[in-house]
Formats: sequence, C-alpha cells, structure tokens
Amino acid sequence: VQLQAFGGGLVQAGGSLRLSCVASSRPSNSASLGWFRQAPGKEREFVATIRRSGGATYYADAVKGRFTISKDAAKNTMYLRMNNLRPEDTAVYYCASTYGPTSTYWNVSMYSGWGQGTLVTVSS
Repeated sequence: VQLQAFGGGLVQAGGSLRLSCVASSRPSNSASLGWFRQAPGKEREFVATIRRSGGATYYADAVKGRFTISKDAAKNTMYLRMNNLRPEDTAVYYCASTYGPTSTYWNVSMYSGWGQGTLVTVSS
C-alpha cells in the first residue's frame, strides 16, 4: 500500500496548513501511520505518528504544540494540521506506515509505503 501526501503550498510565517495522506488501496493492518519531512540537504526526519488502534499520538519536539495529527478510518485518510508555521518547517512532507512497536515510532527505517511528498514552503 502506497500513501500519498497532499495539501502543501506556500504560506507566510505564523500561518496554517492542513496536509492529507491517502492510501492507494485499502490499508493493511499496519500499527501506525506517520508524517516525516525532508528539508533541502538534510535527512528525512520524524514529525508525528498516530497509532491505528487507540489513536495514541507522538510528536517531534520541534512541532509539539503546533502540529496535530489525526485520522479518519472511514476515509482511509490521515491529516496533519500545522499551525504557527515557521521558516524552518519548510520541507517536503511525506506519509508512511509502520508495523513497528511504539518504541520505534521515530525511526524512518521502520516505515514503508512512501509516496510522493508534498512541498511546504514557509516564508519569513
């Protein structure tokens, strides 16, 4: 199952965006869905994840309090609401899924189903 991210764009610092992530087909029983981002010249980094069962969420310190991850199981869709955006949030945002345990939620290598990301550009 491949996951595709949508909803990126250009926004001024302090603004908001909502990203969506849609599965190409009915998703398998993966444990969690996650958002990652990759800025130019940098490695892909963890942003947020949500457990399929129970809905527990985890966030990177850099986005905690500003970003909110959520899901709509009926629509096979996951969201990332981003508020108070900063120039350092500029990156291509990707979504993926993992079968891994909660202890590995931050680990990009535990995720699969990467599709094309969506570019978020925050101007100062």
